[in-house]
Amino acid sequence: GPRLAAWVDHHDHALHAEYNKDPRFYLRSKQEHGACPEMITPELVARAGEVGTVVCHSDFDGLMSAAKWIRGGLEVYPGADADACAVDTRIGIPSPNAKRIDRATRVRIRDAGFCGLLVNHMVGGMKDAGIWRMIDEAGAELDAVEARTREMARRYRVVTLPAPWKSAAGGTATRVAVLRLQEGGKGYDKTQLLLEGQARADIALLTDKGNLTLAASFTSGLDFLSLLGLSGGMPTLVSVPETRVDKLLSIWGLRPGDLD
Repeated sequence: GPRLAAWVDHHDHALHAEYNKDPRFYLRSKQEHGACPEMITPELVARAGEVGTVVCHSDFDGLMSAAKWIRGGLEVYPGADADACAVDTRIGIPSPNAKRIDRATRVRIRDAGFCGLLVNHMVGGMKDAGIWRMIDEAGAELDAVEARTREMARRYRVVTLPAPWKSAAGGTATRVAVLRLQEGGKGYDKTQLLLEGQARADIALLTDKGNLTLAASFTSGLDFLSLLGLSGGMPTLVSVPETRVDKLLSIWGLRPGDLD
């Protein structure tokens, strides 16, 4: 509605062209911008004018974007935009301080108070030693989660498709890494687990708690939206009810028993 001053987004969606007709929307694909902070410029902030609320994702990319907006479009520190891109794409090596903040956000992503504290820390130049201690304490909690995730990833099984799947977007997949958590997974990092699957095959297929998630590299040219008949979202990362797995397997020429 009229309260919206600006919407900045780097998540692919079929309706980008339609919404880009509204000058308040600045929409790009993840291939164009690996993270949102680099999209937030002084010119964009000035054009939007005064705002009363900044709404953001609570991961490193989102919190860094909020802080940069509050700073009038200025980088939180030299190289912060590149750090956000490295963290969000998992390509490249983020700086040591970016790693510390990223680990903390992955543990406390649903803690709104902690995330707000991080934004203020970034806006203020990240000089508060006390907040850095809190960040490191939160990040240390990730050690056990990562260890459990790596252990769970050992249960991936790679299935070779009867014939290569040629995606509507131009990409091709020949192998799928499958992990079915029948008992319901607890205390794991889903992003890390999906990346572990992608390291083993073209596609990671994860089922857990009634959900089916498909993931592939954002540079793969694969399109799960067309595959599953979905109207919007990221083409290389989708979650749908697990009841759709049999239909998916039939498209790929597999039988339900092939995943057992």
